[in-house]
Amino acid sequence: MKKILVATSVIGLLAASCTPKAVATATTTTNPIKSTEAQIAQGKLAFENSCGKCHKLPDPASHTAVEWVGIMNSMAPKAKLTEEQHQWVYDYIVSAK
Repeated sequence: MKKILVATSVIGLLAASCTPKAVATATTTTNPIKSTEAQIAQGKLAFENSCGKCHKLPDPASHTAVEWVGIMNSMAPKAKLTEEQHQWVYDYIVSAK
């Protein structure tokens, strides 16, 4: 009886692990921008002045919004951006595409 119970459990686990899982995806209606138009304008200025101080400014369309998260997370501290400025610059970049 125990062998049947164990075999049934193993088969159930294998069947469950082979079924496709639901994948969460962002919809086109999701808006990652959290800043106002005035804040985005400040983000553009910070992007041009802070980022452009050290290197040529990249084209905002050269990366996806997700890629920009990593880039911004590594570059914002170097540019000495505040958390607000970091958000504003990110929102400017993803809205400028």
